[in-house]
Amino acid sequence: MDLQLAGKIALVTGSSRGLGLASARALLDEGCRVAICARGAERLEEAAAALRGADAADDVLAVRADLATAEGVETVVRRTVDAFGGLDILVNNVGRAGGGGIAEASDAEWQAALDETLFPAVRASRLAVPHLRRRGGGVILMIASIWGRESGGRMTYNAVKAAEISLAKAMARELAADNIRVNSIAPGSISFPGGSWHRRQQEDPEGMAAFVREQLPFGRFGRAEEVGAVVAFLASPRASWVSGASVTVDGCQSRSLI
Repeated sequence: MDLQLAGKIALVTGSSRGLGLASARALLDEGCRVAICARGAERLEEAAAALRGADAADDVLAVRADLATAEGVETVVRRTVDAFGGLDILVNNVGRAGGGGIAEASDAEWQAALDETLFPAVRASRLAVPHLRRRGGGVILMIASIWGRESGGRMTYNAVKAAEISLAKAMARELAADNIRVNSIAPGSISFPGGSWHRRQQEDPEGMAAFVREQLPFGRFGRAEEVGAVVAFLASPRASWVSGASVTVDGCQSRSLI
């Protein structure tokens, strides 16, 4: 199926590895020009080199920035528009949340969860909307989590991912008149090199094998490219009547009925 994405301009935040990198690759494979960003220069350049190859040298922009700051988000959006001439697709992927339970998690940990996950999505979306309007419409996607749709995971992570899903729904209603579609994607447990699940597999193979047996009906972790494929579809005109949705990509891991 031709997803009709050739020539579209996409920005994927937090994209030097894992779900962000897989999303950038899927969009690039469909003919998009793609901007990626991260804080770490070395890993970012490795990701850009892996994406560019021989045929896409001019279609990949790598921007080093700290998206936990307003200045970092503004830099990434501005440089994307300056380099490619506009913006059609924003994928809000960057995010992290540490901390323990309600009695253990400090104010600083709660603030970091907001600064590193929710505020980058708010700021990037706010900056992207005028550019999407100039293009006659566009797409904003939130990479949330099944633990934003139902209880699970760390409390801070649960809260900010639920907020991202709520934000996507509210924006979808608001921006429909501008022909801007907004959806969230809720991955389950995805294993990729450098990710937390992959690290746990190396550190505790027996425990992770038991987790897979008990929690993952297909008997394996999800793969980053399986999320990337859904990103590409939802970003495309083929998903023209899908907006305000939260789409699970979890191999039936979650228990929610909606």
